[in-house]
Amino acid sequence: MKRAILLTLVAASNPAALIHAAGDIWTYKTDMPTKRVMAGGGVVNGKIYVVGGSLENYSAATTAEMYDPTADAWIKVASMPAGRVGPSTITHGGKIYVFGGAHPNAYATATKTVFVYDPLTNTWTQKGDMPYPNAWCGVAVVDGTIYLIGGLLSASSTPISTVLAYDPLADTWTQKADMPTARGGLSACAIDGKIYAIGGAREDWAVSSYRRVEVYDPSTDTWTRRSDMPTARWGLGTCVVDGKIYAIGGRFGPDVCAANEVYDPSTDTWEARSPMQQKRNGCLVCLVGSRIYSIGGVYIVPQETFLATVEEYDTGLGVPLPDFNADGVV
Repeated sequence: MKRAILLTLVAASNPAALIHAAGDIWTYKTDMPTKRVMAGGGVVNGKIYVVGGSLENYSAATTAEMYDPTADAWIKVASMPAGRVGPSTITHGGKIYVFGGAHPNAYATATKTVFVYDPLTNTWTQKGDMPYPNAWCGVAVVDGTIYLIGGLLSASSTPISTVLAYDPLADTWTQKADMPTARGGLSACAIDGKIYAIGGAREDWAVSSYRRVEVYDPSTDTWTRRSDMPTARWGLGTCVVDGKIYAIGGRFGPDVCAANEVYDPSTDTWEARSPMQQKRNGCLVCLVGSRIYSIGGVYIVPQETFLATVEEYDTGLGVPLPDFNADGVV
């Protein structure tokens, strides 16, 4: 009781502060309506949007669904113009950008289309194509520029190492310095103006995966190597909380994992946290406040079992949510 009172007093005196609580707990939430793996998505105004992905028959879904963590409820929103498996997605300027992905099924070649979803109007628009088809690549944004890193031309192709920079305002592309290690199925995120490319695999996905962490500095267009992730894997998801990277789920060799490992760039070190309750590959990982959500994916037992389940992870950092609609209620 004293701890709860203390946390309440700290929050009241400094509502913008990070409150370190116990945390490190995974909790199941309401299932996503549509089972799928390798979906894209993003967070806008505290709500999670899940778009595309592979359905159980391996076809590319056009389905888009929105999850409200506060209500623990899902609703369907406007479908994508075309189905995509393994698109690279990111939120920027209140909209969700969807780059490439395979069509019409998980084993088809990648596309080079760019779709943008506006949650405010519940509409989709199409931008100019990427310079080449791509799927299962890393994506991050730094100073208003979106970077696509590595990826695959198809699920069975040799991974690429190229880096593309996209200007959303001009709708133009620029090629940057190649990533040192060609890989697909990696994840990427940005901290302090640098992009961390984590994990991934070679073309023999079933037997090989990387622990590798390589960091790209857009200001110098250069790459450096950092400490390897403890668990080699591809199809993982990452997000940044309080200056640290959480790497969640993925597949190594023939097995899927529930790993939750945290990287601290300031010390170049990793530590293990509580794993998910369900092993997942190709799940969507999103952050709302200080809670991480792991959504959908696939579990191999030994055949593939598609998932609709949702797990919420309490990081132990109480980050007050913004008043998104300015009504005085968080």
